[in-house]
Amino acid sequence: MAEKTMALKLLIDTERNRVLFADAGKEVVDFIFGLLALPLGSIVKVLGQDQMIGSIGSIYSSLTTLDSSYMHLGLKKDILLNPNLQSHCQNNVFLLPAPAPAKVDTYYSCSCSKYGSEVYGISCPSCKRIIGNETRLLHESEQVLKRNEVGGYVKDMVTYTLMDDLSVMPMSSISIITLLNKFSIKDLNVVKEQTVEVGMKEAVEMLKASLDSKTVLTDVFLTSRV
Repeated sequence: MAEKTMALKLLIDTERNRVLFADAGKEVVDFIFGLLALPLGSIVKVLGQDQMIGSIGSIYSSLTTLDSSYMHLGLKKDILLNPNLQSHCQNNVFLLPAPAPAKVDTYYSCSCSKYGSEVYGISCPSCKRIIGNETRLLHESEQVLKRNEVGGYVKDMVTYTLMDDLSVMPMSSISIITLLNKFSIKDLNVVKEQTVEVGMKEAVEMLKASLDSKTVLTDVFLTSRV
């Protein structure tokens, strides 16, 4: 099965070897905004512990090696290591490799049936009895998931301007002229258009660069390909 990709049209300043901005469609913008919905555990899973800046990778690693007997009331480590993505999030970051879902199929309910929990033995906030009646989670049907595949975050039939730092705005001729003036572009001959394909590799690189760079498009599509 061929890898799904998205087209992104870059406007490049060839003198300074930098991306000024890009023309982006709905799919690209949905992907960019969808990064905000990723749980931190999923980001570590996608990038790898050694790629994380700071100490988050160490936290992830320590939980991985921690014996399950230390988890409070039988809480499963997988809930943090492989957090479930909401269906809208899965659909809008489709280029990124999806982490394995947390293996939590057994839940517990109280006799008053007002509250449920993934953890056995805690007190019900309503009747104060122990939440301990085992029940099974009924997963969403394929039809429900299919309905969620269409939608995303932004409207279709609109072209968006995607800046080098991944900020987004609706495109207009006035905004383009303003941006060219902002970048002090006097000679249009130094500017060229280049269409690139964004696949899984580029998506992971964009996610990684977005965590520590203000020049994501330049870093991913120019610097890394020199």
